Amino acid sequence: MTEALSSLALVVYYVVLATLALYGLHRLGLLVLFLRARRRLAKDLPTIPEDDLPSVTVQLPIFNELYVAERLIDAVCDLDYPRDRLEIQVLDDSTDDTREVVAAAVERQRQRGIDIHHVRRADRRGFKAGALAHGLESARGELLAVFDADFVPRADFLRRTVGGFADPRVGMVQARWEHLNRSFSLLTRIQAIFLDGHFAIEHLARAGSGRFFNFNGTAGVWRRRAIEESGGWTQDTLTEDLDLSYRAQLAGWRFVFLPTVTAPAELPVDVYGFKRQQYRWAKGSIQTARKLLGRLLRAPVGWRVKLEGVVHLTNNAAYLLMILLSLLVFPAMVVRHNRDLHWLTTLDVALFSVATVPIGLFYLASQLAVRPRRPGGALHLVSLMALGIGLSVNNCRAVVAGLFEEGGTFERTPKYRIESRRDAWHRKRYRARRDVSYGVEGLLALYFAAALYFSWQLEMWASLPFLFLFFQGYTYVFALSVSRHLALRRLDRRAPPPDRSPLPALPEH
Repeated sequence: MTEALSSLALVVYYVVLATLALYGLHRLGLLVLFLRARRRLAKDLPTIPEDDLPSVTVQLPIFNELYVAERLIDAVCDLDYPRDRLEIQVLDDSTDDTREVVAAAVERQRQRGIDIHHVRRADRRGFKAGALAHGLESARGELLAVFDADFVPRADFLRRTVGGFADPRVGMVQARWEHLNRSFSLLTRIQAIFLDGHFAIEHLARAGSGRFFNFNGTAGVWRRRAIEESGGWTQDTLTEDLDLSYRAQLAGWRFVFLPTVTAPAELPVDVYGFKRQQYRWAKGSIQTARKLLGRLLRAPVGWRVKLEGVVHLTNNAAYLLMILLSLLVFPAMVVRHNRDLHWLTTLDVALFSVATVPIGLFYLASQLAVRPRRPGGALHLVSLMALGIGLSVNNCRAVVAGLFEEGGTFERTPKYRIESRRDAWHRKRYRARRDVSYGVEGLLALYFAAALYFSWQLEMWASLPFLFLFFQGYTYVFALSVSRHLALRRLDRRAPPPDRSPLPALPEH
């Protein structure tokens, strides 16, 4: 490496690391906002008198959910809400046996006197956004609650959320997610901590400080007028929930977050399903940023709201920086070593600490907030940070795609009704499409194994913990992907499953 090139690599490395440190400081800022707002927001809403309860349409967007559709329908039909003010729409775009399962469940609930409708479309135009928009045309509710297929709302969900709409300026009320299968595997435990941080810390911090936050696609209730006046559901991003959330708040609607109201849901147990979900969320957030950042910056809102909105919408761009850091971290260490720039090690430690310690504190606080009597999730914080690194290849692809593409195929995450460690999923019908990034993850794992070896040989002891974190992350995600692929191949050789094809994806519109 020439002198100029090595100097350039060192400069770019520190610029990237410093930028990631700013993201770490942002997490620390959210944690401070959370600590200020937690007592004020951790209260139930006032109860609305029975005669004043508004009419609600519950929308259930479903696509090929053979294992969980009936569970969802039964749970929603058991909601404790006046029947004359409750309507249920099963927005069923399924192309498999789910149609018959849903039809039978809907008919059974009709016999109980439930106002429930099995809504079918001629095609899957617009995917989930299209289904919600189609249902809105015939919905009779003043409010609209949305639940994805893997959720099991409790009976008191509506009574505990509709109180937020006593304020006519409120356009949406979001509940916190819980996890039916948190303890199924290390992967589900780490996912649960990720989501706990998003809901218990991020949402509460933003809601409590007057910043914008988003509807999460499910376990929330919308005011119909807020949807209509904000432009309705659109299909030009893969995160229609994030898109509509920002448009509604830019139009002046207030959002309410209820950390004390929870809705249990199923976490992905298949690493490919998890990675496809992460890909969709990362790509959609960048698409939403492209669409709305200009409008946000021109909006008559405070600079703090604008700054937080910019960071929120562009947060996944950090995965691009993570890939750059992964490629540069070892060459930068070698350059420092060869030039006898050992004083820069102090800068490295400081920047890495600022980039990582706030993340650890952020997720530790989420576990203390969500599970104060069982904070064992804190033991997985190192694994959580490693998984975040391991996902960088998958999510970096998503960010690049989001920068240049509108819309895309909405590939839903397969659900298998996994509620305990005894449940199995390998033999069930649905399979997420194999992720192509695992080859690059394997190469990066080898790269960091070599970097660890040479750092040991060169006695660069301070570099070893950082290099090992990268090695652990890429190795873990690569190993999960390969083991899943090999396990399914073995099962297929013994006895092919009922449906060996991946989830059908209809043409984009």
